[in-house]
This record gives sequence, structure tokens and C-alpha cells, in this order.
Amino acid sequence: MLPQLGNRLLRQSVLLQRTCRSFSSPSETIRTQYSNVDQREVENLSKQSTEWWDPHGPIRGLHAMNALRIPLIRDGLIATGAVAKDRIQKPNVLESLNILEVGCGGGILTEALAKLHSNVVGIDPSEKLIGVAKEHAKDNASLRKENIHYHVETIEQHAAKNAERYDAVVASEVLEHVNDKVAFIEQCLGALKPGGSMFITTINKTTPSWLGAIVAAEQIFHLVPEGTHDWDKFISPLDVQRILSSYNCNTILVHGMFYQFWSNQWCWTKNTDINYALHAVKMKET
Repeated sequence: MLPQLGNRLLRQSVLLQRTCRSFSSPSETIRTQYSNVDQREVENLSKQSTEWWDPHGPIRGLHAMNALRIPLIRDGLIATGAVAKDRIQKPNVLESLNILEVGCGGGILTEALAKLHSNVVGIDPSEKLIGVAKEHAKDNASLRKENIHYHVETIEQHAAKNAERYDAVVASEVLEHVNDKVAFIEQCLGALKPGGSMFITTINKTTPSWLGAIVAAEQIFHLVPEGTHDWDKFISPLDVQRILSSYNCNTILVHGMFYQFWSNQWCWTKNTDINYALHAVKMKET
């Protein structure tokens, strides 16, 4: 009874926010509708556009993270029955599946998903990064160009035109840059089919995450540019699960991720104090 009450209260809070917005001026409506796009964050990430595809540059950690992100998505879709049994062991394992990557940046994960023959769409509010993604995909002979598409869009804009279209929605290393987590997740789920999977990788809100992701990664070892992260925007896996549950999603996996910066490698761990991955399924209406 208490979880159901909590879910109802969370939904009512979101509806109340929307009702208040409806009485705003036109300029205020535009500003609040896309409030999850922090222009400072977009500009900060866009500065790295020329080095985005350098596996030894400032984005090397994202390149290395594909070693965990691809199996997470592939195996998750297999486990939920989205993949036909005769394709499980084949290179085209994700063929015919529609996948949306929200906040795709320059396309590091998007391209990797396209190589498994999924129909993948990458969206990002940064025109510079989408330009980098398109250019890199065009020059990549190993890609089937019809399998990958990029758009300069927010999730709000995209979801409005693509309701319940996708078999999977991926938000990898994005949630920690978002202002309104509830609204962001709601829009992602709006683009997801019932029975589809939501995949999230992000950073927990703990003392170790402040020490690891900001003090160590940004200020001491300069693994990422200073100012990349804001601890106040981090979120715990329990809070993400609560939001997902309020929108009729069942979390089936939460796993810690650890970055070995000295070797530029990621590994799975039971500890979710810093980085973690989450897989949830949007339940079908009964």
C-alpha cells in the first residue's frame, strides 16, 4: 500500500509541475519545457568535440566503457526475449531492434550498437557533437549507414514524435547532467514500447563518488576536464528505481562499475558507491 501511495504522490507532483507551467508566459514555457538541457553542460562537452574519437584523449574512459555497455544492452535484450533465439550467437544479434540513445554525444556507443545491426537513433542537444557523430559514421566503412541516424534534439522533442517506438532506450552517462530526473526518465519511457528495456549508466550520490568522480578524476588525475560533473546532480540507484517504479517499470538489474584509470579499463563490481548500471523493463498494461 505504501509503495503505491508513494508512486501516486510522485505522479501527482509531476502533474502539478506541468499544470503550473501551463500558466507561464510563452518564453517561460519554452525555458521550462527544455529545462533538462543545461547550456553550460552542453558547451562544456562540445569543447571536446575535436578529440571525441581519440581513444587516448579526454574521452578515453567512454571508449573503454563500451566493453561493459555493449554486453549490458545485448545480454539484457536477450534475457528479456527481445532477441530471436536463432540470432543470439550471431554478429547481427540486435538486427531489427529499434534502439534510441539519449545524449549520444559523438556516437561512441551509438556506432557500436549499429555494428550489431540494430536500427539505432542517437539524439543530443549539441550541434557540434552530432556533427562529429555524423562525420565519423560517414567515414566508417564497417557501418551499414541505413542502421544509424542522428538528430540534434532533446528527449522531449523526440519522444513527442516517437511515442512507444523503441525496443530499448539507452541513457549512458547522461542522468548525472540532467536537472529534472523525473521528467527526463518519463520522456525516455514515453518513447519506449511496453515490454521494452531502459538502460542507464550514471554516478551515485555518495562521498566516495565526490572523491572519485570529481576530486580524483577531475582535480588530481585530470582524467576528464574539470567541471565535467556536478555532485549535486548525481543520483542514487534507489532513487532511480523509485522513479522507474512510479512509471510502471520493473528494475531487473543494478550493478556497480569500477574504472581502473591506470589501465583505462572498466570492470563489474558489487559496489555501487561510484558508478553503476541499471536495466529496467517497462511493464505491459494488463
